[in-house]
Amino acid sequence: MLQAENLACLRGERVVFAGLSFALGAGEAVQLLGANGAGKSSLLRLLAGLLAPAEGRLLWDGADALADRAAHARRLRYVSHQEALKPALTAAENLGFYARLWGGDTAAALAALDLLPLAELPARVLSAGQKRRLALARLALVSPLAPVPLWLLDEPTVGLDAASVARLGALLAAHRAAGGMVLAATHLPLPLPGARELRL
Repeated sequence: MLQAENLACLRGERVVFAGLSFALGAGEAVQLLGANGAGKSSLLRLLAGLLAPAEGRLLWDGADALADRAAHARRLRYVSHQEALKPALTAAENLGFYARLWGGDTAAALAALDLLPLAELPARVLSAGQKRRLALARLALVSPLAPVPLWLLDEPTVGLDAASVARLGALLAAHRAAGGMVLAATHLPLPLPGARELRL
């Protein structure tokens, strides 16, 4: 279980949010809502261990989640609003980089987001929606030896057509059915039935 206790975040001298508490258990999902600048992306970065909280604690199964940042990084996947792709590498090569780090089947992950026909194209020629699908395909790199229970997603459906949103929905449903957790920042409805809302 992931548990946040009275988290506060500062960016520069500005308090972005404070006194934020919530818990997320196996199979659960939370949609993170709020206006632009409310701190949704900052909260995801904090939960991913990329920012330190100004106040409060982040716990994993009751222990300090950030005491061992490398261990915390291994239990999550963070897909930010930036795709983190190398333009000169093909779609398959971009995804293959992560497959070498984490394990998983590159072809199966590409297929999960209907990217196999684009596998040999360089990322620079992909459309915005195709690049987003390629970034999300990292979620489909599943290694049975190293399960990743927590997915942190920043505006995951931006640029996606309806068919791609449905494919993402299937990934999210399978992840939750296996006991995974999802926390996603969004301005649009997500394919996360039964998700709670957390508004900043």
